[in-house]
Amino acid sequence: MNKKELSTEIALQVLKESGQVFTEVFNHGSLSVEIYKPDKVDHQKPHDRDEIYVVISGTGTFLNGGNTWPFKPGDFLFVPAGVEHRFVEFTDDFSTWVFFYGPVGGEKENL
Repeated sequence: MNKKELSTEIALQVLKESGQVFTEVFNHGSLSVEIYKPDKVDHQKPHDRDEIYVVISGTGTFLNGGNTWPFKPGDFLFVPAGVEHRFVEFTDDFSTWVFFYGPVGGEKENL
């Protein structure tokens, strides 16, 4: 699926129909947009590109590079390429948009 406009409801339906916990719903250039809804445990490993999450629903705790903090709907979470991260202690209704972008290894930070 690669529509330019996509509602959360349709993306969640596509995810449900896929039978997976995540599925890509859009891509353009280096950008890949997924919808993610882990089942009880988040088994993610570090990714090779920078990543952004925008929480759709649910609450819990997010581990990012050894730091943890609570999250709720609407929160924006950034993870640099190669950093250990996962959602922990999240509610059953948790789901999030996932945006991968940029080159393998991540973009360099501007100082």
